[in-house]
Amino acid sequence: MKPRLVNCPHCGQPSPYDASNPFRPFCCERCRLIDLGQWASESYRVPLNEGPGSDDVPSEPDQ
Repeated sequence: MKPRLVNCPHCGQPSPYDASNPFRPFCCERCRLIDLGQWASESYRVPLNEGPGSDDVPSEPDQ
């Protein structure tokens, strides 16, 4: 059976997505480590959609 090929998330090169590739979904250890470094340096971030009044500080109750 032919292994399923996926594009490496870092460089886009096709790489096998099966047990023969210990770095899956990446093509090699280098691409895996570059991606890990991006996460560690907080280059990847989930956008924060702040609406009106969505402060981290809770609002004070009316007295």
